[in-house]
Amino acid sequence: MKNLHLMDEPDRRHLWWVVPALVVGILLSLLIQKPVIGVIRLNDAIYAATAQDLIAQINYARQSPDIRAVVLILDSPGGTVVDTEAVYMELSRLRQTKPVVTWVSGMAASGAYYMSSGTDYVVAVPSAEVGNVGVIGYLPATPMIIEDTISTGPYKLWGSPRDTTVREIEMIKQGFFQAVTLGRGKRLKIGPEVLLRGQIWPASEALRLGLIDQLGSETDAFDQAARMAHLWHYKTVDLYLPTIISNQTTSAYPLGFFLQTKDGVKLPYPSEAGIYMLYMPSLPTEQK
Repeated sequence: MKNLHLMDEPDRRHLWWVVPALVVGILLSLLIQKPVIGVIRLNDAIYAATAQDLIAQINYARQSPDIRAVVLILDSPGGTVVDTEAVYMELSRLRQTKPVVTWVSGMAASGAYYMSSGTDYVVAVPSAEVGNVGVIGYLPATPMIIEDTISTGPYKLWGSPRDTTVREIEMIKQGFFQAVTLGRGKRLKIGPEVLLRGQIWPASEALRLGLIDQLGSETDAFDQAARMAHLWHYKTVDLYLPTIISNQTTSAYPLGFFLQTKDGVKLPYPSEAGIYMLYMPSLPTEQK
């Protein structure tokens, strides 16, 4: 028994070195900074102010080496054509350097779906609304003579003839279709005759049609982004606060993007005329 006791002494002395080493290893692991999955949120229409905020966050993500992937969280009916295209192009640049995953928390319609097609992977909750691919616009007023106003051309006051606006809307629609087909590739299961009808689908149907990749939660979207970035341990950081402090902007729509009634009720229609990638549901009508 004495010999056994003597043999155990070195083992016990060895344990006194193992325990501190483990403690030091744990402390070092806590000090090592975890890679980041950046979070960008859009819970509004896409117009000058929101687009500027989004672009600032996208640029921040692209320039930050600690951010290894981005999750774009959408609940938006779309917005202006120019601002949607601007955000889409910046997302395409970001996608060249790190994976970008979209999670549709409520709606990705029209311009918002246009943006999602510029990301690598789209996850949506089953009841989310997805699609509404197309363009809507207000035709310019019919040119007329205003006696008190002198202009240097027939369309100086109106910008363009009505048929030109119709052609412009058609051109933008085709660009929308090309963006979706480019982004979705072989995953898209429908052609232009269905896609360009402007229909909006529940996410469960959008999955079958190839408009999205997965039904799932916010956690599922983060897990997908981590897999694409080859991350095992990570933390998530909302990118709004790091960028918004230096990105104060004034909306181009002083009365708000959406039209409001005299009672302050917000309507699903833009407050200014223009061409939009925007889902505008019909309002309920009173029964006579």
